[in-house]
Amino acid sequence: MISMEDLPEALLGDIIKRLPTTSDLNSLSLVSKRLYAVEAELRDAIYVGCGVCPVTVALVTLSYRFRNLCKVEFNYSGWAPHHGIQLANHGLYVLSSCCPSLTDLTLSFCSYIDDSGLCFLARFKKLMSLRLEDLPEITSAGLLSVAVGCKSLSALRLMNCENAGSVEWLEYLGKLGSLEELVVENCRRISQLDLLSFGSGFMKLQKFEFQNRCLPNRFKLDGPSYVADSQSRYDFCCDLMKDLTLVRITTEEEIGLCCLLRKCKALENLSLYYVHGVHDHDMITLAQNNRNLRSISLMLTPQHCEGYVYRTTLTDDSLNALARWCPMLQSVELTFFGCEPDWPEIGFTQKGLVMFIQSCPIRDLTLGGADIFDDKGMKALSCARFLESLKLVCCIAITDAGMRHLERSPSLINLALELCDGLTGNGVAKVARARKLETLTIEKCSRISLKDVQGAAKTVHYTDDCPGFKEWLDRCVYGSKYES
Repeated sequence: MISMEDLPEALLGDIIKRLPTTSDLNSLSLVSKRLYAVEAELRDAIYVGCGVCPVTVALVTLSYRFRNLCKVEFNYSGWAPHHGIQLANHGLYVLSSCCPSLTDLTLSFCSYIDDSGLCFLARFKKLMSLRLEDLPEITSAGLLSVAVGCKSLSALRLMNCENAGSVEWLEYLGKLGSLEELVVENCRRISQLDLLSFGSGFMKLQKFEFQNRCLPNRFKLDGPSYVADSQSRYDFCCDLMKDLTLVRITTEEEIGLCCLLRKCKALENLSLYYVHGVHDHDMITLAQNNRNLRSISLMLTPQHCEGYVYRTTLTDDSLNALARWCPMLQSVELTFFGCEPDWPEIGFTQKGLVMFIQSCPIRDLTLGGADIFDDKGMKALSCARFLESLKLVCCIAITDAGMRHLERSPSLINLALELCDGLTGNGVAKVARARKLETLTIEKCSRISLKDVQGAAKTVHYTDDCPGFKEWLDRCVYGSKYES
């Protein structure tokens, strides 16, 4: 009989790599001393949360056992005083001494880390990826020390850091030109004009994301980062950028981050969530320059357009451009917030949407708040050859008659419906069984019960929690769906 001690080390390593959770790995390491040793050698990442106390002592113990750590995450979400002392500045000093090979560090909800703690990050000579989330004590001074000291840094994610501001660290990183990923989310002291200080750094950037917390009301051209009639800040290119996300910002032509839409030439994934000031000419230029675009997500709200018209700014001209010049587009989300069937209106027409859907090889489609899309649109949608996944959210004009057209959809295997009160269980269940769906998700559809859809797909997810519409509205306005 062969014991664990007799198995080849390569086989033991393969077994360990197939276990996905930390609890499974910890349990396995108790089976034998050899497994304990192999698991310790292979473990390259740890997660430290509430309850690990005293954390400094634990870090020394963990680093002694796991000598090849390259990824460490500290997350104190939900922390309370009875959980014990959090990681503090001295803990980062200890970590830098114990983990010289660290390449990836996450600090989340670390209330006791301040600028002096960030200075110790320069001791991680191999640090390439840094994520700072909900660190209320850090300021621009600490970020500048990171920019200057972390020479190998290629990815920086800054989220919900209320006191982080200024532009010196952005200017330094931009001139250094080492970042390939930059994410700034909900940092109220950092504006979109500040981000333009990154300048030539955009040339190497492959992923860029900027989010404001709430929907903008108007664009105010003032503050220390604004220079009237200055175009020098826009004199940069971003030919390598593949992923671009802009969330809840407002701009005017040639002002602000919307300039990126006309400068990118390698985009594969684009997300624009309630960006005021994007017009057809922006999307047409983007489509012409980015033939490899694979994913686009647009969340649109009405704006004042030419001729005192109040509607979403993008029209069928944008859809025509995407259909004509983006032959690889496979994933599409179109969500409309604040639009009504009569007024204010959606700039797209159903005819334009149908043309767009049928012209592109779309496999994954989400329509939200699309009151212009009705049963006739569903009939045309059923002819989309490549469509595998469809999600409809608050699409009030679609009824069972339109849903039944999906019975002949050639490729549909995943269907999700949310806040679609025009649909009943009979229509949905019939389509689901006819298509032999892999997954069916029903969320807050008042006329569909769990009994109606039980067994209608291999996997069924059902919830009728209310109030559903308010949750969707909050998600649109405050962006909880998109915050990390």
